[in-house]
Formats: sequence, C-alpha cells, structure tokens
Amino acid sequence: MRRKIIAGNWKMNKTPAEAVSLAEMLRDRVNTDNADVVFCVPAIDIIPVAEVVKGTNIAIGAENVHYEESGAYTGEISALMLKEAGVKYVIAGHSERREYFGETNTMVNKKVKKILEHGMIPIMCCGETLEQREMGITLEHIRIQIKKGLYGLTADDAEKVIIAYEPIWAIGTGKTATSGQAQEVCAAIRKTVEEIYGSKTAEKIRIQYGGSVNAKNAAELFSMPDIDGGLVGGASLKEEFEKIVNY
Repeated sequence: MRRKIIAGNWKMNKTPAEAVSLAEMLRDRVNTDNADVVFCVPAIDIIPVAEVVKGTNIAIGAENVHYEESGAYTGEISALMLKEAGVKYVIAGHSERREYFGETNTMVNKKVKKILEHGMIPIMCCGETLEQREMGITLEHIRIQIKKGLYGLTADDAEKVIIAYEPIWAIGTGKTATSGQAQEVCAAIRKTVEEIYGSKTAEKIRIQYGGSVNAKNAAELFSMPDIDGGLVGGASLKEEFEKIVNY
C-alpha cells in the first residue's frame, strides 16, 4: 500500500511573518501519522516555517532549485542551500516554471538528479494544456515528460521521485479534471514508469494529482487506484487544507 502524500504549494505568497502565522494555524490540524504532509514554501520562508513545524510530522518543501552545485547564477538557489535549511522535498518542472521561465524537460531532468544527489525528494510535475487535451495528445505529451524527466535515473532513484500530474487547464482556474480523467492519466504515468523500470518500481512510485484540489473533491480524487495524494495550490493557503489532508 503506497502512503498518501499531500503537499501544499504556496507559490509566490506569504511574507515570512505571514508564513509563520499560517504554519502555526495549520500545524496541529494537519500533523498526522496517516499521510506525508508537506509545506512547499517560498525560499525566504523556508527557515522560519521549518522552525514552526520542528518536532512534527510535517516536512518542508522548496518550490524550485538550480541544477548546478554553485556558481554565478544570480537569484538562484542551490540544492545544498535547501538541504542545509531543512528542506526534504523540492518541486521540479511545475507548469508555471515551464511556461513563465522557459524550463525544458532537459532542465527538469537535471534538477531531479541534483535533488536526489543531495538526499532530497523531487516532486516532478507534468501536465497538458487545454489545446493538447482537445487535440487528443494528452497521453503522448505526458509520456514524453515522464521519460525525459526520469532519463538516466536508476530504478532505486526513480522509486524516490514523486510525480505530480497537473493538467495546466485546471491550475488556479477552478476547473478540476474529473476523477476518471485524473485516474486515466495517472494510470498512464504508472504504465510509462513500468515500461522503463518494470512493475516493481511502477508499483512503488507515488503519483499525485494537482489542479484546483479542494475539500469537496479531495476524497474522490484520492480514492482512485493510481492517485496517491495531491499537490494543492490555493487551498493550501487556507483552513481548507486541513480538510484536504484529513479527507
């Protein structure tokens, strides 16, 4: 039985003071033994929020990382910096990073490898646009993202990766893929992993759904056989996150 993982992606929200306040409000409500819970917070909030959740089962995640160890990359943050700050999970290849900052599958692959190199867990995102879904090429597009994102990883490393399926047309729009649509793609993701690494790895790897997850749809989505939790956006900034975690 794969353990559920519910991660909140705070995106570019919350000053350090606001982040501490939110983390203090949510801490006791989402601190559970029944699932892995992650706060993926802006880089400036990592250290203060890590202090708030110290001693709980809540882990800290980062929203981005650079794929080089160090160097002249103004404005970037390294895996080593994140690790030392207390980060356990790192998001790689979110559609907003791909769209607004030109991240490619090759860059995502480099980030995944760097995250693993430093003993952290990648949350590797994939997803299709509305145009791609209407063209009927969703599964082909996702397969390419998965194969390129995992390229060069051993089976042991691949098992550690969390894959987050987020249909781009459902992110922040209020539209949610039906449980059937989400299950279809997550099952295809697992099948792609099986093609690369075999059934043992495919069975172990955890796959999240993201895209307007809320308290009303979480239980149905997370009950699907190939959906192992969620990457939650806007709802992770509210008391509603408690209901999602404790669905």
